[in-house]
Amino acid sequence: MPRARNQQVSLSDTPYYHCISRCVRRAYLCGEDAVTGQSYEHRRQWVEEQLVRLAEVFSIEVCAYAVMSNHSHVVLHVNQARALGWSIEEVLARWHQLHKGTLLTQRYVDPEKRAAMDSAQQATAEETAEVYRQRLFDISWFMRHLNETIARQANKEDNCTGRFWEGRFKSQALLDEAALAACMAYVDLNPIRAKIATTPETSAHTSVKRRIELAREGKQPKSLCPFVGNPRRDMPDGLPFALADYLSLVDMTGRVIREDKRGAIDPATSPILQRLSIDSECWLQLTTGLEQHFGAVVGRDTSLLRYKACHQQQRIRGMGAAKRWLQSG
Repeated sequence: MPRARNQQVSLSDTPYYHCISRCVRRAYLCGEDAVTGQSYEHRRQWVEEQLVRLAEVFSIEVCAYAVMSNHSHVVLHVNQARALGWSIEEVLARWHQLHKGTLLTQRYVDPEKRAAMDSAQQATAEETAEVYRQRLFDISWFMRHLNETIARQANKEDNCTGRFWEGRFKSQALLDEAALAACMAYVDLNPIRAKIATTPETSAHTSVKRRIELAREGKQPKSLCPFVGNPRRDMPDGLPFALADYLSLVDMTGRVIREDKRGAIDPATSPILQRLSIDSECWLQLTTGLEQHFGAVVGRDTSLLRYKACHQQQRIRGMGAAKRWLQSG
């Protein structure tokens, strides 16, 4: 039986989550329909554009993504502290980019109309804004806006109605840095594992391709959560790795996956693996089977045990994989 979403997403455990959405119809999200020959490749751009738009509105950052033929992957970082620091006006301005809001919230954002509101009306608008604030760092609301928008566009194009996605997206909590690095690489390398791309830089509609394109200019995409280097004092918000290290690691892993030569990565040339104490063979197992070997949470054995005790669960899927491939150092 599926667990309630509020039991799967716990910001006290981790702000990082891997979300997977799958289509239910024979017609693909993207790619080419083998029966009709119709191409749906342009829909990949729909997903990318919507991800960028939502990341600008929500206090949720996109760390990695891959848009495949009948499913999509996205790794998200929930920045709760930033959302809690927004003013009432900023919360309403952001929410109104997605919805009309209420008559009172519309009046509140106009200084002249707000001045004409009585105290009870202003209080009601502010209470509504607090509801919106909570939604703006809620993964379920983020994924709802992503998937519903794409479904409406696809249904209109296909001239049909009905469900486009499975009833709910799947989510995995990424409990530690090792899980985060492995999951991001797993997502970025999806096209290579599916044999629809040969290198990360040719993996269309993935975050790693976008990162590589801008890295050549010495930049990072504003639409993606930035890499800020290894953990240190007074660390800025962002991914706790060096961009160059991550891109090198993904490139090497992609070559190994493509050529089917497991264990070929030299850990000495992979600073992320060294710091996270992950063996090269274990890294390959993780980046080719993360969904199959872990359930709702991903992390080292100690992280899973801590999560299990905190949430009073009798068992937790993935403990064996964690002990084999993410053994705590």
